[in-house]
Amino acid sequence: MFGVYAPERDVARLTYFGLFALQHRGQESAGIAVSEHRRLTALRDLGLVSQVFDEQKLHGLRGQVAIGHTRYSTTGSSQWANAQPLVQHGRARTVALGHNGNLVNAGELRAELDAEGVQLRSTSDSELIAALIANDEAPLEEAVAAAMRRLEGAYSVVAIAEGRLVAFRDAHGFRPLVLGRIHDDAVVASETCALDLVGAETVREIAPGEIVVAGEDGLQAAQALQPTDGGALCIFEFFYLARPDSKLDGVEVHGARVRMGERLAAEAPAVAELVLPIPDSGTPAAIGFSRALGIPFSEGLIKNRYVGRTFIQPDQELRRQGIRLKFNPLAEVAGQRIVVVDDSIVRGNTTREIVQMLFDAGAAEVHVRISSPPVIGQCFYGIDLADPEEMIASARSVEEVREFIRATSLAYLSHDGLVSATRRPASSLCRGCLTREYPTEVPAEPAKLRFEPASA
Repeated sequence: MFGVYAPERDVARLTYFGLFALQHRGQESAGIAVSEHRRLTALRDLGLVSQVFDEQKLHGLRGQVAIGHTRYSTTGSSQWANAQPLVQHGRARTVALGHNGNLVNAGELRAELDAEGVQLRSTSDSELIAALIANDEAPLEEAVAAAMRRLEGAYSVVAIAEGRLVAFRDAHGFRPLVLGRIHDDAVVASETCALDLVGAETVREIAPGEIVVAGEDGLQAAQALQPTDGGALCIFEFFYLARPDSKLDGVEVHGARVRMGERLAAEAPAVAELVLPIPDSGTPAAIGFSRALGIPFSEGLIKNRYVGRTFIQPDQELRRQGIRLKFNPLAEVAGQRIVVVDDSIVRGNTTREIVQMLFDAGAAEVHVRISSPPVIGQCFYGIDLADPEEMIASARSVEEVREFIRATSLAYLSHDGLVSATRRPASSLCRGCLTREYPTEVPAEPAKLRFEPASA
């Protein structure tokens, strides 16, 4: 998410470039909403930022304030109606809103809003937040605070209402949200890398439970909810989701991932000639592992960076090639003992294919090292992980996982090692996907598509 209040700037263009820096956080849809003297215009569609917007479309988005969003669905399917920013026309005001996270009480809220006669057009939980604010006739800041008191789970939000930029965060601080400025103009973003790209200075993190509003009267901040003790910033952000050049709570992500690799080398060394990452997510940890043991670092696997999520599906023959659409090994792996470093294993199928590819390329041994503990639990706060039954480590020992991926050896980073690398106390991090211990009550059935029509 990205938002800016800057009456003298091209806010849509700033938001476009901000979203470019945040494309890694969602590739299903993209959108920008602007407000020109309180008249809202929103443009959103399925696809990447560069597919949704061009010069002509940006030229038509004029105003004093803008917000943008790239979607990664965790509640509701990937369809146009769920693309964001969502626009909600309510009894009190019109709200454009982008949301990162996942509500754990979405079912109850949906029933309450339905009983109040509020019409919902999407199947995501994000629209519920917009509807609460749009239909509350209290002043804007009070309406936002009242909505926050009814929400449970993870929500970092950017919104436009009454010609003002609004940003707020849940009391646990599950998902990152940072405040910046370009001279005197307010900017908010999911990660600091977006502020860097548009030339904004990072001011501070938006605190858990805080509301920030920017408008004609300047910038106001208020603590709507008491933050939980220590917070619960998602640890998955540290080892996978966030961009390495971002800072999370003041900690540079790249440095944390290098430290994960160094600690992994201390906990589970290997005798080998080459260390290579699964690019790009395993690269910093592989650098740390290589550095700690003095084993040469190699690209080893070359990634085709133009193969991401695509609307064009490979034909049967290309599908049979599988992982080769994304990776191709270099000849230097032949005859070598190799350590392959990645950030996580979820289902295990991709790791198994990569191990086999390296053996097919002539590797003598393939040792797999993972810079996080085994992923064993569902995420209820905004990461679309597999069902626990599909997670390879949820019911298998490390040795059984090794047998499945057919590696020479396999080791994971310890829980203590991961937390130590973040330089954050364990009590300030949500580690539910690694421990099955959650900071909130969670639904018995975390069905992503529970609000879709039965025929869908």
